[in-house]
Amino acid sequence: MASLHRCAYFSLDCFFMYLLYWIIAFGLSAGAGYWIYKADKKRSVPYPWLTALLRSLVVLATLLLLLAPAITINKNEIQKPVILFLQDNSRSIADALGKDSVTYRTNAQALLKKLSDKYKVVQWGFGAAVQQDSVFTYIQPATDIAGALAAAQDFYGAHNLSAVILASDGRYNQGTNPLYQQANLHGNLYSVAIGDSATPKDIRIAKVYANKMVSVNSTFEIRADIIATKCKGYNNAVKVYEGGSMMNTAPIPINTDRYDRTVSFTVKAEKAGLHHYIISVPPADDEANTANNRQDIFVEVVGEKKNILIVCAAPHPDVTAITEALSGIEAYKVTVKTADEMPVAINDYQIIILHQVPSHLTGFAKDLRKPVWMILGPQSDLQAVNELQHFLKVQPVPLHDVLAGYNTSFTSFTVPQNIQAIMDKMPPLQSAVSGTVSMPGASVLFKERNSDGPLWTLQQGQVPMAILAGEGIWRWRLYEYKNFGKHEVVDEYIRQTVAFLAAYNNEQPFRAEVPKYIWSDQERISINAYLLNANNEQVNTPDAQLTISDSMGRKHAFSFERSGTAYRLNIGIWAGGTYTYAAHTVYNGKACNATGSFVVRDQPLEMMETGADYPLMYGIAKKYNGAMVPAGNISSLYDSITHNRDIKPLIQTTTETIPLVDWKWYFFLILLLATGEWLLRKYWLAQ
Repeated sequence: MASLHRCAYFSLDCFFMYLLYWIIAFGLSAGAGYWIYKADKKRSVPYPWLTALLRSLVVLATLLLLLAPAITINKNEIQKPVILFLQDNSRSIADALGKDSVTYRTNAQALLKKLSDKYKVVQWGFGAAVQQDSVFTYIQPATDIAGALAAAQDFYGAHNLSAVILASDGRYNQGTNPLYQQANLHGNLYSVAIGDSATPKDIRIAKVYANKMVSVNSTFEIRADIIATKCKGYNNAVKVYEGGSMMNTAPIPINTDRYDRTVSFTVKAEKAGLHHYIISVPPADDEANTANNRQDIFVEVVGEKKNILIVCAAPHPDVTAITEALSGIEAYKVTVKTADEMPVAINDYQIIILHQVPSHLTGFAKDLRKPVWMILGPQSDLQAVNELQHFLKVQPVPLHDVLAGYNTSFTSFTVPQNIQAIMDKMPPLQSAVSGTVSMPGASVLFKERNSDGPLWTLQQGQVPMAILAGEGIWRWRLYEYKNFGKHEVVDEYIRQTVAFLAAYNNEQPFRAEVPKYIWSDQERISINAYLLNANNEQVNTPDAQLTISDSMGRKHAFSFERSGTAYRLNIGIWAGGTYTYAAHTVYNGKACNATGSFVVRDQPLEMMETGADYPLMYGIAKKYNGAMVPAGNISSLYDSITHNRDIKPLIQTTTETIPLVDWKWYFFLILLLATGEWLLRKYWLAQ
């Protein structure tokens, strides 16, 4: 429904000037009409007042094109309240509904149909991501409730979003806890709790921890979080396996219905290479969900420790943050020096981290031929930085704050699943540079949120390099601890970047690697390969082949595709199991080989927990001034919503100013008046 009304727009400062113009316009039009009246009366025109009136109107309408102000049109549009229905479309919902799935869907659709008579109803499904079709399929592999609420706020923040109906079992496994989310929803939230609130019998390995890289002959720790519900009387042990052989055990006698304990294993790294460990716990009697009783973990054992040299222009908290993040990894030995203390010989170091070095006050040796991570700041000498690397062109700009945005297409290494929720809480970095990627193959981990310029960039290249175009990651660690009670995610960025550089080995000219070792049976698996010539330059002139073997010994052959100066291969989706791969090429008459392994897990995240979390669903509804109902009583939400006085239409007014000369019909009106006068005069004089 819309209504229009027109009014002249006058500025108070110009009122008297416009009044004078209007007096002149009416005077001229009246004078023109009087002159025509006298002339037509002498010609004995039957009705001289009519021709005089038409002439006055023509003159007045013409003068208004010059004198009249613009016409303002106000449009009042009544917007119906928006009701957003968010249906958890993950796999756990199918199990939670069971045989009641059809009944629930029928009741939900009946509710939405009734609401659509009064409101604008929008239906979304969500899981790992939001979808706007196929709402009741229950096939998504993960659940991110906080992400769905954030998407609702982003999409309908400027609209009349009056209510959100959230239907879920409350079991989220991605994103942040929605109870602590700072979503600024303008409407009320009504939650529909799906599933049985009774806690089932279940024992699971919630998470495992171990360093990704250790040195040979060292000992390292593997930790596993064990959570059990209704397993009182269970008496068994957690076991660690490698290659089918049991390496260690830890007893877990359970004497309560709610059990939560961390067990630890000490493992000796006796052989260099990639080691695959399996941590498992026997199922309890009558335990329905056994998919969460196993976890896989990969640890790379290196022949010797990697010596890391951190060179800083001056002492800085960023250096402390990096040192602390790397301190728990036995495969690394970190040395910190200021630029004036830097050792002359750097051959003993495999990785170099430069913090604002080279600076305006301190130079630095060129052509290091070492993996380098450069962290840029106000003291950085950008001309020297551009000479040290060529994949990122940087130029100086005034010092400013930069918010980091995660690049969803980044694949150089695996990032934590809740990365977006963590980054939304991070303060800005301080940057004095503007960067442009100038070489193919550069991979951007973080970009500037406002400009999409590269902020944290990695380059595989001849020698791997990384650049962070800002300082202040120490604040990230503090804010993550403040908001989440830990700084694991920020530490993981640092460790993964160093591990990316540590993978360089000029004694191994050909290598093949996977971005991560553990995949789900819903993910497309990719494998990358790199070949170096005698000058350590990356090339891909020869063909390269790949053979993948499963646990039964069956082999699958592939050929790599060339991508830039590297090799890439997407092998698609694979069934659950343990796989090994062997890459092969021949360069300058010499055979080059590389091997590795990965695991495909056939248990989705949705199976890691069972049962419904009613307290969370109730807490979300209470937080946003709504109410919670069980799935079987979803139809009762109609009365709750229709009787909510805060849910009402919104009148939105838009104003549009249009100059009179833009209206074509106005010129036709002047032409019609002039033509009518001329035809009347011709007719009457011809009589």
